[in-house]
Amino acid sequence: MLKILSCIAIDHDYGLLALATLVCILGSVLTMRLYARVRRSVGVQKLNWLFMSGVIGGSTIWTTHFIAMLSFKSSLGHAYEPILTMASLGMAIGVTTLGFFVTALRKTGATIELGGAIVGAGIAIMHYMGMMAYQIAGRMEWDFTYYAASIILGVFFGAVATSRIARPVTRFCKYGGVLGLILAIVSMHFTGMAAVTIIPDPMVAPSAALIPDNLLIIMVMALMCLMLGLGASTYVIDLHSSHQAAERFRHLSLHDPLTALPNRVAFGEHLDEIIRLQKDDTARVAVLSFDLDRFKDVNDVHGHAAGDAVLRTIAERMTQVLGEGEYVARVGGDEFVALTSNFFMKSEAKSFASRLIAEIGKPVEWQGKTLLVGTSVGISLYPVDARTPEELLAQADLAMYRAKAAGSNSIRLYEPSMDDAARNRSVLAMDMRQGIERNEFELYYQYQNNSLTRDVIGFEVLLRWKHPVRGMVPPAEFIPIAEKNGFIHELGDWVLLTACRQAASWDNPIKIAVNVAPAQLADTNFPGRVREILLETGLDAARLELEITESGIIADQQHALHIIRQLKKLGVKIAMDDYGTGYSSLSTLQNFPFDKIKIDRAFIDGVTSNRHSAAIVRSTIILAQSLDIPVLAEGVENEEHMDFLRNEGCLQVQGYLFGKPMPLSEIEHVVNAATGGADQSGDAVAPDAGEDSAVAA
Repeated sequence: MLKILSCIAIDHDYGLLALATLVCILGSVLTMRLYARVRRSVGVQKLNWLFMSGVIGGSTIWTTHFIAMLSFKSSLGHAYEPILTMASLGMAIGVTTLGFFVTALRKTGATIELGGAIVGAGIAIMHYMGMMAYQIAGRMEWDFTYYAASIILGVFFGAVATSRIARPVTRFCKYGGVLGLILAIVSMHFTGMAAVTIIPDPMVAPSAALIPDNLLIIMVMALMCLMLGLGASTYVIDLHSSHQAAERFRHLSLHDPLTALPNRVAFGEHLDEIIRLQKDDTARVAVLSFDLDRFKDVNDVHGHAAGDAVLRTIAERMTQVLGEGEYVARVGGDEFVALTSNFFMKSEAKSFASRLIAEIGKPVEWQGKTLLVGTSVGISLYPVDARTPEELLAQADLAMYRAKAAGSNSIRLYEPSMDDAARNRSVLAMDMRQGIERNEFELYYQYQNNSLTRDVIGFEVLLRWKHPVRGMVPPAEFIPIAEKNGFIHELGDWVLLTACRQAASWDNPIKIAVNVAPAQLADTNFPGRVREILLETGLDAARLELEITESGIIADQQHALHIIRQLKKLGVKIAMDDYGTGYSSLSTLQNFPFDKIKIDRAFIDGVTSNRHSAAIVRSTIILAQSLDIPVLAEGVENEEHMDFLRNEGCLQVQGYLFGKPMPLSEIEHVVNAATGGADQSGDAVAPDAGEDSAVAA
């Protein structure tokens, strides 16, 4: 070590040495950034990034070496053999590209470190080819110990560099990858320089045909500027394109694809911002909730194309009459919400509602037919009725139901008496706790199919409740209650335990997908409970897929990431459910190790008739393919959906086309089939599309 430090301190010009250091740092940063792109890309794009990272990496190694050689102070005459000098550049680029190629062969495994070791070996090969090109009036004698140590250091730190990029454990690992490459170049070079001793020999004289120092420095600087400039510009262009794509995708995710109105998430953000920025304590904010009367009749009589035309026309009309402080959004189907802010009289909120009712009630002309719909509006007021967006929306919904009961075109303000429904929910919550003890809950299963072969590849587990008095209680009614009162932990635990126990008894080892509520994911003990259930039931962890939504991770991403990593260590797969409905899906995919993306059924429904829906689904599939994450499309109801998804490369589907959710007794022919294959029939009949969608526990 002392000899190496002495070599650096005594035998080199500090100015050129500083330049070599700067080139090494800049080139290493750029190289590892480009290499990270290799890891995240596929197909031709991967080859492009592989080529760029190899060229920039090899050029960085070469320029660092020769600038450092130019800084080497020698009183003896010297020059550089041109063929070997240029061949060493080609060798550096070629071996670096080869090393990165090896690391990219697999997402995991020893090839990651092997490829990095090849890069480090390439540094050593380039260095000693460069030393062969170094012609000096003397003889070079080599210390084998330092010679071997230089190669070992290059190989070791090269492996470290690629390992930190490919196997990150913290957000700082990307810097560790850069540092690894810098250390590979620097430690190899200066240990190699410490290995050589130059003994003057007047009988040896460099040829006049060799490259002198002044010409070499021009060559090196030109190559350095060209390569770093080319690599940096390529990286910046890619970043800009990615930013534009992210902004476009965010816009699509915050807007309804059919009407171009803001969606539920965008409305929630806007309402929250309005409340936070409210400065006048006497001013009010009104939230309006409404859906379309007779809209189902339009769909049933004239088809969904007519219904889509009605929704688009009404959305355009409402948008045109919005005034200052007014906002409208489509939150699903024929459901809309609106708000108006900074007013003082209730009559102003009613006036806004009347304007919307008037626009909705105007006839819609479609293909020579006149279509008529209406609406009723419920209104809640901030801060009179509630102070949070969630409560305002809930109270506006209650008021809307009262308005609909009064007849079309009615307007009702929220009143506390409307909370009787809340009391009914409390009764249901108490019944729910006894439901498990009385065996009132049952698991239903819905097929997940391969879009090419139509084979059953898995089941999504869904929860059903047969109440002794009310009959079948919709999951959309009891799941929110369970989440609100904390019973979701016990209910979710029962679902997971029962599903694993049933699946473990099947002859056909098909995978199951179980939904995880946000409250479950927030529980620090959840991974331990999953492990206990797997051990108790004997189910292979690889057969269990846990589905989570963005709402389950957005509140505390670091905690959620920690929980998910613990689950993955068990061998359990993690899927992102309802993709496209959240507001931070891109950053979520970047930060979380998902094994699957499930595209929400709301987008699949319109892929064949609406270009916005098609654009969202297509963008999701392309994004997932670039990240090597499988995609499953929910809500597949017809062959047109299947054709679109197959053409776009979506290989997994789920929906009524293959069958509605059904109890265990109705899937016995699949789960206990004699062969390990899936259901080969592929002729499941889709039920009535008007049936309520299944909601998982």
